[in-house]
Amino acid sequence: WGKSCDQCLGDYSNAGPKFKLSRVAQDIIREASGRQEESASVVAKEIAEKQKEYVTRQTVNNYRHREGLKPFHVIPRPLKSETHISDRLWLCDWLKDWTEGDFLHLAPSDEFYVWTVRRPNYQNDRVWAKSVEDIQDDERYREMVKNQACIGIFIIFTAKKLHWVIKDEGESWTGQYFCDIILMQHVFPFLNDEANVIDLDNVIFVHDKAPCMRANMTQHLIRDNNVKFWGNDIWSGNSPDLNVAERIGSIIKDEVEKKMLSETGHNRYREDTLKKHIANVLTDMEEDIELFEVLLCSYLSRLRAVKNVNGRHTDY
Repeated sequence: WGKSCDQCLGDYSNAGPKFKLSRVAQDIIREASGRQEESASVVAKEIAEKQKEYVTRQTVNNYRHREGLKPFHVIPRPLKSETHISDRLWLCDWLKDWTEGDFLHLAPSDEFYVWTVRRPNYQNDRVWAKSVEDIQDDERYREMVKNQACIGIFIIFTAKKLHWVIKDEGESWTGQYFCDIILMQHVFPFLNDEANVIDLDNVIFVHDKAPCMRANMTQHLIRDNNVKFWGNDIWSGNSPDLNVAERIGSIIKDEVEKKMLSETGHNRYREDTLKKHIANVLTDMEEDIELFEVLLCSYLSRLRAVKNVNGRHTDY
């Protein structure tokens, strides 16, 4: 009983299970951060080959989380085949005499999904880092969330108005759905309303050459309804930089993401919250004529940029 408090208490600072990863293994995990194709399984295999130290991918993931690393999804630039390149150059030449006034008669369209944060991708398309600034490449990244909600949207706009459709729950972007719902119930009435276009006789429907749009059934339906459009023989596929509707889609995604980030708690990932914000953003954009005209007039610079890089990818 004559002992001090320090003598009565045991020192357990070094007790407990030994940390599974050696210092070298930790360095390997840190060095793999900020690069693609460095999934937990790949890193675990690298540790085994270099250190003869066998760890599971869960151990690698646990260490990454403990270090504050987060997975980011890479958004790759579209690859261009020789056919795509020649088609893009042909389109540039075909439109060389068009003026800004001509492009104002176009009605570009696009269909896409909006996610609460960003669509999860395959393991090797992920990059683990503490922040975007720590990632080496100059691509675009978004933080990932598991099992997040998403909603499909179709948009079409002219120099006067934006029209949008939220895809029915459970439906897919099939050719039949496009023909029966998107085209017959939305696109055709929209383009045949003089309040939405500059000139009913000169408006040209531009699609993004998605499978549902380039299907023969879809192409014939558009033609049978006397709607002018750029068919498969004109519009080049795999060209998001030439479809100005892609820019509208980017703006919508960014605005919706801002609104979702302002949500707190469980609402942050609810599908009904996402749908509400999508509808609000689209409604606010319906008559942004200044934006529509700027985008349509940008075709001249877009085509010029494509020609300058000999048909390859541009930064639009």
